[in-house]
Amino acid sequence: MAENKTKPTDVDPAAFVADVAHDTRRADAEVLLESMERITGYAPKMWGPGIIGFGRYHYAYESGREGDFLIVGFSPRKANLVVYLMPGYDDLAEPLSRLGKHRIGKSCLYINKLADIDQSVLEEMIAASVERMQKMYETFSS
Repeated sequence: MAENKTKPTDVDPAAFVADVAHDTRRADAEVLLESMERITGYAPKMWGPGIIGFGRYHYAYESGREGDFLIVGFSPRKANLVVYLMPGYDDLAEPLSRLGKHRIGKSCLYINKLADIDQSVLEEMIAASVERMQKMYETFSS
């Protein structure tokens, strides 16, 4: 049975953020760290070497693959900030139209810097995603 390779670690998320080399990326990560914790009510937890996640849910697919994964999170990558909202962005067309400069993948939102977007719209999207995930899955606190 296949399992998710990205797992929680014992690395301190605040220390991880403090070590981000790029000044703007580090400042943006500090903002996201505080706002995601406030919005979700979950403590931050490192997932793998570079993702800060909030909350945890258990999934099980018909294929036999199952595991736990973060509900929402972000990664202050060298090229951009990546925001992970686990139901994905299919149902978020309207808020995405108000967000500002961004790109999306299946569950990834790519932002160059927080100054490029409307942060209140991002917070709205985070809250909606957490609510949807809590209805869809058994969730855990981290």
